[in-house]
Amino acid sequence: MTAPRTISFRIAAEKVAELDLIAKAMDRDRSYLLNEAVEKLIDEQKRFAAMVEEGRENIRKGMSFTQEEVERMVDDWERKDK
Repeated sequence: MTAPRTISFRIAAEKVAELDLIAKAMDRDRSYLLNEAVEKLIDEQKRFAAMVEEGRENIRKGMSFTQEEVERMVDDWERKDK
């Protein structure tokens, strides 16, 4: 892991106050919470990008559904849930 870097960004004062309350309740500091949030965001975006690429690959392979097929599947799922 590389050495941490300091960055700055603008955020509403109310959100800073909320972060500080949460950090205090967790016995952590604000930086800890922000690092956790950034890590989760990065993981989620990587996962989303991988899913998009998987979908694109499936389309290239001809593995896709028409709008009508999707609507039928959704209708079937809704009927099963009732």
